[in-house]
Amino acid sequence: MPTKKDDLLRSKDVAHILDCSPDDVIELARRGKLRASKQGRFWRFKHNDVLIYKKKYEAMAMS
Repeated sequence: MPTKKDDLLRSKDVAHILDCSPDDVIELARRGKLRASKQGRFWRFKHNDVLIYKKKYEAMAMS
């Protein structure tokens, strides 16, 4: 099933979810730590991928 355009988040939205700066989000995407796709000059993120990343790194912080 194709993803709707509305399901994709901007780096600003992801930064709010992860409590960091949009620049940090873009750096995570460039390094391949956070799944993303590039549409033109903009990075787009699937909401589910962001939640998976957040859960993974919160678990690491707790241990």
